[in-house]
Amino acid sequence: MDLRGEHDTSTGLMTLQINQLIGKRSPSSAMKSAIGWLTEESQPAVRYLAMRDLLGTRGDDLHQAHRAIPSRGWVKDILRSRLPGGYWVDGENLYRPKYHSTNWMLLILSDLGVTRELPWLAESAEMWRDRFARPDGGFDTGDSKTSELCLTGNTARALVKFGYADDRLVRRAFEWLVRNQKPNGGWHCWGRNGVIDGWEGMSAFAVYPRQKWTRSMKAAVDRGCEFYLERGLLRQGARYDPWYRLHFPYHYYYDILVGLEFITELGRGDDRRAENALALLKKKRRRDGRWLMDAVHPDYLNAGKLPKWFPKYKDRLKPFSLEAAGEPSKMITLRALRVLKRMGEPVPA
Repeated sequence: MDLRGEHDTSTGLMTLQINQLIGKRSPSSAMKSAIGWLTEESQPAVRYLAMRDLLGTRGDDLHQAHRAIPSRGWVKDILRSRLPGGYWVDGENLYRPKYHSTNWMLLILSDLGVTRELPWLAESAEMWRDRFARPDGGFDTGDSKTSELCLTGNTARALVKFGYADDRLVRRAFEWLVRNQKPNGGWHCWGRNGVIDGWEGMSAFAVYPRQKWTRSMKAAVDRGCEFYLERGLLRQGARYDPWYRLHFPYHYYYDILVGLEFITELGRGDDRRAENALALLKKKRRRDGRWLMDAVHPDYLNAGKLPKWFPKYKDRLKPFSLEAAGEPSKMITLRALRVLKRMGEPVPA
């Protein structure tokens, strides 16, 4: 497959990197197809992330790929709906409507490789940070005086990925996560203490530079890893079907890929207690090396008892998706291949 596109000057380098990644392992057509698909120019955000995380591209070629992110595709579409003042939908409420307002768009952009090197991002990200910062050190929506796990973890994670790891408010958010961890190593979620759904703190620490961790942060991460590994990343009460389906964007919802992402990024993916979740992820891989997006959030199909708030708020939830459920997903495939690469396995097998 020709990865060059019309204006790509780095084809030779990328071909060499692909060969280095897969050539010594008798590359399959599925592997070539999956990597070629991810590095197509139609979605420059995915192309950049695949170059950085799968192919190990560095230097000018990676910088050029990053600069191309807003030029077309999903990021360009999201940017097109950004309003004067740096917000989406409503400048007074950055959280609602779910899942189209500023909060949700910024979370998605952080997962698409956007950083504050792109000038327009800083205005939106800093407004979001300042409006959500709470006196107790974490983050929450503007109508709350105290912080909430979902907002604190997600906002801190996105701000780190945007390039704000040294920001004072971001640092305070990580300290808040340590203080509010439950004795069992989990965090609260919607009034429940220490549950798998309270994953946002772990994903935030997974992207926070290790040299910035304090002893208490390291201890919190160790407790959190143990909490998830004890449960095999999936087991808590009766089977919950949405955890077994793969989604993007994932907002504040959990699934096996979310868990595998942070547990492997934190260096604990080789723990035997993660083997079942990893096997389930591999089982979902198609013969062409791609993964499907199983569902779009909010995903409550066969979920058992619905949250108490759901009947009241279900009409206010406006699903947002970049790809179609039931179809091959570039974002799911990219994220799954990251996990497998961290495990030292052929990508894909």
